[in-house]
Amino acid sequence: MARRSLRPQLNQIRAWVRQGRTDAWIAHQLEVSASELREFRRQHDLAPDDEADGTTEVDLRDEIEAEIEAAAAEEEAARAKAEEEAADKAAAEAAEREAAGDDSDDADADTDSDSTDSEDTESDGSEAEGRPRRRRRGRRGRRGRGASNKLEGTFEHGDEGYGLWLDPAIQDIQAYSENWAGKRDVTVTVEADQIVIRRAGEEPAEES
Repeated sequence: MARRSLRPQLNQIRAWVRQGRTDAWIAHQLEVSASELREFRRQHDLAPDDEADGTTEVDLRDEIEAEIEAAAAEEEAARAKAEEEAADKAAAEAAEREAAGDDSDDADADTDSDSTDSEDTESDGSEAEGRPRRRRRGRRGRRGRGASNKLEGTFEHGDEGYGLWLDPAIQDIQAYSENWAGKRDVTVTVEADQIVIRRAGEEPAEES
């Protein structure tokens, strides 16, 4: 394998030598062996300015290791930066998902609220329908019109006693207001086709 010519690098090598760079360091930079570099220096009388007698070989392994460590530190910094960016991106995505989840929960809550309101309304309606209606006595008959004294009523038997419930329109009849209003005691005559009610203490008028 042909040896690499260092002639094109003469000025660079001279500058490094004057800076006090060691053969090992310069050889590493030029990718040649230290022996080749020493031979090149001897041929061209390259020596540090403070070098009096010959060339003193100094092991530059610490300097090379320092450069390697610096490169490793840069790589570690780049990796840490990439990890930090990835973490920030993941946090942003998680925040977006959480925000989307909150919006979905709000929509579901609104839907549930509407459904609950509807169910409550239906329940109230059902309860109203299921609740027994209070009997409104005295309104079963058909209200009389004008001065007519003919009314309808309801004759109840049994569970709540026996009673005759008349249409409230009776109070509009003059004969009632003049002769029956406030009267509570009555006598009742039961016949096959009619029941006759008279004020208590009064005898029926004799037919002529």
